[in-house]
Amino acid sequence: MENVSVESPPRRRIALVGNPNVGKSVLFGKLTGKYVVVSNYPGTTVEVSRGTATIYRETFEIIDTPGVNSLVPQSEDERVTRDLLLAEKPDLIIQVADAKNLRRSLLLTLQLAELQCPLVIDLNMMDECRTRGIVIDSKAMSALFGVPVVETVATTGEGFRRLFDALKSARMPQDPHQGDSDALLEQVKVLLNHSSPLPPRLTVEWLASGDHSLRHPIERLVPPDKLQKLEMQLQEFRERNHQIPAAMINRERVAFLDRNIESLRQVVPFNRKILYEKIGKWTREPLTGIPILFLVLFLMYEFVGVFGAQKAVDFLEKTLFGVYVVPAARTLFDRIMPIAFFHDLFVGPYGLISMALPYAIAIVLPIVGTFFLAFGILEDSGYLPRLSILSDRIFRAMGLNGKAVLPLILGLGCDTMATVTTRVLATKKERLIATLLLALGIPCSAQLGVILGITAGVSIVALFTIFGSVTLQVFLIGFLSSKIVKGQRSDFIFEIPPIRVPQLRNIGFKTWMRMKWYLREALPLFMLGTFVLFMLDQLRVLKHIIHAVEPVVVHMLGLPAETATAFILGFLRRDYGAAGLYRLTEAGMLDHIQIVIALVTMTLFVPCTAQFFMMIKEHGWKRAVYIALVVTPIALGTGATLNWLLHHAPQFSKLL
Repeated sequence: MENVSVESPPRRRIALVGNPNVGKSVLFGKLTGKYVVVSNYPGTTVEVSRGTATIYRETFEIIDTPGVNSLVPQSEDERVTRDLLLAEKPDLIIQVADAKNLRRSLLLTLQLAELQCPLVIDLNMMDECRTRGIVIDSKAMSALFGVPVVETVATTGEGFRRLFDALKSARMPQDPHQGDSDALLEQVKVLLNHSSPLPPRLTVEWLASGDHSLRHPIERLVPPDKLQKLEMQLQEFRERNHQIPAAMINRERVAFLDRNIESLRQVVPFNRKILYEKIGKWTREPLTGIPILFLVLFLMYEFVGVFGAQKAVDFLEKTLFGVYVVPAARTLFDRIMPIAFFHDLFVGPYGLISMALPYAIAIVLPIVGTFFLAFGILEDSGYLPRLSILSDRIFRAMGLNGKAVLPLILGLGCDTMATVTTRVLATKKERLIATLLLALGIPCSAQLGVILGITAGVSIVALFTIFGSVTLQVFLIGFLSSKIVKGQRSDFIFEIPPIRVPQLRNIGFKTWMRMKWYLREALPLFMLGTFVLFMLDQLRVLKHIIHAVEPVVVHMLGLPAETATAFILGFLRRDYGAAGLYRLTEAGMLDHIQIVIALVTMTLFVPCTAQFFMMIKEHGWKRAVYIALVVTPIALGTGATLNWLLHHAPQFSKLL
């Protein structure tokens, strides 16, 4: 008897769609078990994430789309979501909505309803809704749109059972609003042959927006003669009625919400809401926001620089590795490994156990761990978006707007991933300038921690000198770039999430996952970098490299020749180079002036290998090389200038 294989039916696809900062990535992580960085500001999800989830014994493919405010795209994120919904035609859409911000959410619902895809509305963040005294009639909303509406709290899993049940009853939404554009839309339907997957209202808006990225798909679905006739009808309608069809459609949506929003939502005054709103206002106004910013920076300095980079590093490096791990390893290899080459490979001056592990685990890990913890609190509190408002005026001088502060702040965690998030910026000019500034002057978490840790043992003047020098270069290069790079700065339209009390469970989970990511990515590179150094030392090449760069390191920068090794390692990974400077400082090989010069030069130095390859991916190899060629002389020039100034200003040097 022949074996007959029966193909399993294809998995149904569920697309998670919603505005930025509504909890899509949290829901995606809960459903699929995959970790996606969950942040309390727009723009975290800049690429489409996919996973699988088994719900009531049926396996679904879950697609997490970038946050959108409209299906008429104004940014790359919105275009990605729009194209995915049209091209992949998911079997079901779950609209994840911020229950507090119902008007904005339902504007998107009206557009999703036009796609004629089964829909479930997930009113998320109901805990914050209740905190603010907002009561929503989800049954009335379900009747209005003809689809299931459920209330959830994604961070805790509240309401997930009701959400799973709603998937069974998902159905096509009804189009609840009518207006003066109905006659025009009937003509559009006729031209689209009724069977076209293009929704009439959205098609009119897409044509009016001048979005050339959709021109080809429309031409593929609509014959050229009919498309030309459609455009002529829209022009005739505009001239006859003295109204732009797309603007009329949008006004009809707003009018519909104005008529119905009050019947769906009631607000009860609540004292805690008023307090949170006041705190949110204080953080974004210059008079109070700047002192709050300095307080935040001081607390991060104490936690990351003093506790993480000094106390935690001292314990791990001097006690755990210095007293137990490395001596025990050396004793073991002295007994079992008579061959000098392999002995030195593991426990020599450039040994995998004696150098790579202490660098990665004892020096860098506690620094990035405390930074990730502090950064998670800032993320979940809602503070970072307010910082973008506070800094908008400054960023305008650099051809950017306040939204650019998000990838730059993310660069304090990892410049490589922050380079990806520059996609939240609307124009190529803004993305290129932001990438340049990330490569130039934004220290990653380990670099920042090392700077804080080393300067905590020097002086506060040294700290301000380092950050002042780097910040000055960032502003100067940003300003010059805004004049040189062609293009326009986009408008600053930004969604401000509410101030929240961070959830310790969520912060702890994010910190743990980020530290796992760090160990998985960084530890092998630390091992590789140490092995390369070991081989260069064995082949007697390392001393020639140090000798070759000695004129720059010693004469220009006034640093010991051994510092060249840290700069070489810094190109492999910035945190590896930072750890090298930390070791040199511990050994007393750098005085206070040299510490300032070395840290400034290292911060401004060429991007690490991973960031360089990411720049190639985002902007092409030519622009990536140009950025590296721009950054290198700026770093060396700034270091040389500081070396000259500090040695010719003895009164200032004494303060370091």
